[in-house]
Amino acid sequence: MSEVHTIDHPLIQHKLTHLRKKETGTKEFRELTDEIAALMGYEITRDLDLQSIEIETPITKTESNVIAGKKMVVVPILRAGLGMVDGIVSLAPAAKVGHIGLYRDPDTLEPVEYYCKMPPELGSREVIVVDPMLATGGTAEAGLQFVKDKGAQNIKFVCLVAAPEGVERLQEAHPDVDIYTAAVDEKLNDHAYIVPGLGDAGDRLFGTK
Repeated sequence: MSEVHTIDHPLIQHKLTHLRKKETGTKEFRELTDEIAALMGYEITRDLDLQSIEIETPITKTESNVIAGKKMVVVPILRAGLGMVDGIVSLAPAAKVGHIGLYRDPDTLEPVEYYCKMPPELGSREVIVVDPMLATGGTAEAGLQFVKDKGAQNIKFVCLVAAPEGVERLQEAHPDVDIYTAAVDEKLNDHAYIVPGLGDAGDRLFGTK
């Protein structure tokens, strides 16, 4: 069974509180999402493999560590996942970026695909799938399956806020994928929104209704 990592760093929790507030406007919401994603990035990338190389400092030659293997891939689930990309990529500017386009059918609440584009050789890369909300888990489940179908093997799922229902569904569907979140909230309401949550992340990021 996959693990759920709740990242409770004080700075993340402070910024998440402001992100949740209904009076937080589009500009501030976008900035907070970016900042939280960057702070979470340190924990997400904690177990990246290292390799030793020889370098020369102003004093002498020495052995020192760099990240091993091919560059990692950040995969936002469109459209809200876009808000988390820059924060993570700021830590690893050479990272590749894939895209998965999904929307939730308002009647069935199930995900529908409209776009999927990935960098090559996913099987030899660390793949980080991002979406601010893990609600029912349907969209995340489908998104993870898409990257697996493209060859990804080493995958993490990262969100800002999760519902227990979504966590359970994702663990059952993808027991090999760890979940990283800033908070696991109380529940889903009758409209499949996370409670207390932070509303519709896509609308709040892009100023739409």
